[in-house]
Amino acid sequence: MAPPSSPPSAAAPSRGSSRKRTASAKAAPEADQEASVTKRPRKGTSSGKRKPAPKAAKKQQKATKAPREKKAEEKPAAEDEVCGEEPDEEELALGEEDEMAASGEQQQQAAAAAKRRVAQPTKKARNVAAGDREPEFLGEPVPADEARAKWPQRYQRGSPKRPEEDEDMKARAHYRSAKVDDVDYTLGDDVYVMAGENEADYIGRITEFFEGVDKTNYFTCRWFFRPEDTVISRAKFVNDHTHDPKRVFLSEEKNDNPLDCIISKVKIIHVDPNTDSVTKAKLVAGTDLYYDMSYSVAYSTFANIPSDTTENSGISTDADSENGTPVKTASLLDLYSGCGGMSTGLCLGSALAGLKLETKWAVDLNSFACKSLKYNHPKTEVRNEKAEDFLALLKEWVILCDKYVHGNDSDAAEPVEEEEDDEPLGKDEFVVQKLLGICYGGSGRKNGIYFKVQWKGYGPEEDTWEPIENLSDCPLKIKEFVQEGYKRNILPQPGQVDVICGGPPCQGISGFNRFRNRDNPLQDEKNQQMVTYMDIVSYLQPKFVLMENVVDILKFADGYLGRYALSRLVSLNYQARLGMMVAGCYGLPQFRMRVFLWGSLPTMVLPKYPLPTHDVVVRGGAPNAFSQSIVAYDETQRPILKKALLLGDAISDLPKVDNYQPHEVIEYRGQPKTEFQRYIRLSRKDMLDYSFGDDTCPEEGKLLDHQPLRLNQDDYDRVQQIPIKKGANFRDLPGVKVGANNIVEWDPEVERVYLKSGKPLVPDYAMSFIKGRSPKPFGRLWWDETVPTVVTRAEPHNQIILHPNQGRVLTVRENARLQGFPDYYRMNGPMKEKYIQVGNAVAVPVARALGYSLGRAYQGEVDAGHDALFVLPESFTNVGQTGARARASSVGTPAGEVVEQ
Repeated sequence: MAPPSSPPSAAAPSRGSSRKRTASAKAAPEADQEASVTKRPRKGTSSGKRKPAPKAAKKQQKATKAPREKKAEEKPAAEDEVCGEEPDEEELALGEEDEMAASGEQQQQAAAAAKRRVAQPTKKARNVAAGDREPEFLGEPVPADEARAKWPQRYQRGSPKRPEEDEDMKARAHYRSAKVDDVDYTLGDDVYVMAGENEADYIGRITEFFEGVDKTNYFTCRWFFRPEDTVISRAKFVNDHTHDPKRVFLSEEKNDNPLDCIISKVKIIHVDPNTDSVTKAKLVAGTDLYYDMSYSVAYSTFANIPSDTTENSGISTDADSENGTPVKTASLLDLYSGCGGMSTGLCLGSALAGLKLETKWAVDLNSFACKSLKYNHPKTEVRNEKAEDFLALLKEWVILCDKYVHGNDSDAAEPVEEEEDDEPLGKDEFVVQKLLGICYGGSGRKNGIYFKVQWKGYGPEEDTWEPIENLSDCPLKIKEFVQEGYKRNILPQPGQVDVICGGPPCQGISGFNRFRNRDNPLQDEKNQQMVTYMDIVSYLQPKFVLMENVVDILKFADGYLGRYALSRLVSLNYQARLGMMVAGCYGLPQFRMRVFLWGSLPTMVLPKYPLPTHDVVVRGGAPNAFSQSIVAYDETQRPILKKALLLGDAISDLPKVDNYQPHEVIEYRGQPKTEFQRYIRLSRKDMLDYSFGDDTCPEEGKLLDHQPLRLNQDDYDRVQQIPIKKGANFRDLPGVKVGANNIVEWDPEVERVYLKSGKPLVPDYAMSFIKGRSPKPFGRLWWDETVPTVVTRAEPHNQIILHPNQGRVLTVRENARLQGFPDYYRMNGPMKEKYIQVGNAVAVPVARALGYSLGRAYQGEVDAGHDALFVLPESFTNVGQTGARARASSVGTPAGEVVEQ
């Protein structure tokens, strides 16, 4: 069978407030707002050198070679280089999906309304009826001076508070103990607290006893959360992981409750998250519950308790450097890598933080994307295969290494030169020269280990994949391959990967899928890559995990997939936090909001999210239950940020090209005009990109991929008539007028215009797109605008993608600029494939900012406090530049705020 294209070897309140868990035995029910928005096989045998043996063993071993299948051609068809004449069903559905998504979001926002938590006095009422005494404080009050020093907010009348915070109940006196139902309670006791009817009792730690100014006795409780009380609650419906029913999470959230809501004591112990399983089992055996992590609604954070240490973080706080190059290194596996946008950004950012992060392995199903990544990261082992086949291979690779590297077979004596076998080869018999690669099934093959075989006397075009069982008579070739592969680290083993990143596709939630499973999205095959991603994390146990995905994983089916990912990490004993970041906030002229999920072992520091560097107003896009996961400044903060980037900032320096531009490499023909353009043109060395080592990229200083998808003649003729002005589109063509409700209609006074081909100048699909309401068909971008997101298709039939003043769509390089790819980053494949790679990539500046955070966390750096956000240093946005080069207008603008659209 033909080999693969690439060698196989080769729930929340407003920001700043806390979720309330109010227990009340007597008071009227109060609404508790849980979420609000702020802001390929044939037979064969092997021969090799071996120790002198019986005569038969000296002969070259032969294999019957099956007829060879022809390799799949990778030459692009003509239509891959030219825009289609008519939009296909998928293309037209793009806009409709956007419209449906907006409608679905509104419905979901309404469904995520505040949930009421109401305490019921039924249990207490029964106890009182049985003759129990009313709850009371014990002993003398805490001396006034001590109470005021310890709980000042209780005694300060009219003390300032944040707008979203409730005013603290004022106190007349504090106490150290109380009696409830003839049981004595003291400060620090863990207790069950009365919840609403049909609700499990709340769990909390008593932090205060006080008499309120209303002469009611209160206790303050710091709350524990069961897994089902947290954002991962819906994940309990999955069957690939569970949570220990004794495990709870300590939060910083607390509030005041009437004293008679206490039910009973509960024994809860703290267990160090790094405790081994045997010791842990002994510790928790004699207790009711245990906690090893904290939980916060903000950024859905599960983390070590603040007092936990990270002594085993692996790298010192102060990163050493040699000639300005980080000498501390870490290994990265990029899953669903595409052309490498995410790993590239992570490596660039980590380098700036003093950590040399190296992309050791990458996996993707798109062969062209794999070639792009391999070209730009020549030292990376890039595998073109399914992620599930990659996982199966990893498990088999460990078995092979145990046998041929660590086991008895690894000590076998080195073979000697074989005598030539003069016996002629039989029909269809061939001799194995060397094993070149390894894979697990794929490309139509049955599941199992296959080796790529180089046949003696034949060229590379005759290499084939052979199942391991057909090579079992001569294991020396296998041994040679495995030992060499182990030394080269061609495949990672558990414990060898420091960081796993990737964006598992979840096509089952796409609007294109008319049969989306809302009850259990993971039963949909199209969403199974989320499970596979987590299976790989579970197997390899990296120090850090970073998963990227579309915001829909938090919207579709009440955020089921996002909750699952969080739940799976927590069940694997990873710290975790989830955030939504907007690309434009980090220096790009596009909005593009994406979800990023951090995970880290308890021995490591959990990375934070970098706050925006550019002034972009973030509007909408976040479901209520995750509204506190938007990475943005608080609305009360007014930081000084750089101005938001516009299209002209990114592409105005690029030379004019025609609709057909056949050259992949051309000259710039001009100097950069903006800070962004100066930065994006930097060399690998100046960009702190070490993927080429000391070698120089052959196209250094050249302009790559500045080619547009060539419009067909009809579309080209149409585009030539779109005015050169802001907001121009098909509505500006003769015969079209805009009627009521902004819906287009034919102008009865203008005769319909036809092209030379006989087709109409204004196509019917443009008039009917989104029921005539959309201005997108043949829309022209403008210099002072941003784009919502970089698309994977360059057809102008249903999207605004025309160059501001040229008769063509944006080129691959222009799109790459909008994604933040350095100009030295080259794409591989047919034109349409290049657009797909760029559009599917993680925006490099966002990944770079996250990489900086990763570099700091890897080295054990911890900021004061335990907030999930941090401010990037000024040097972060000035790499390779001097202050004099920066535009004066790029700073000094107050930040925008996060608001709901």
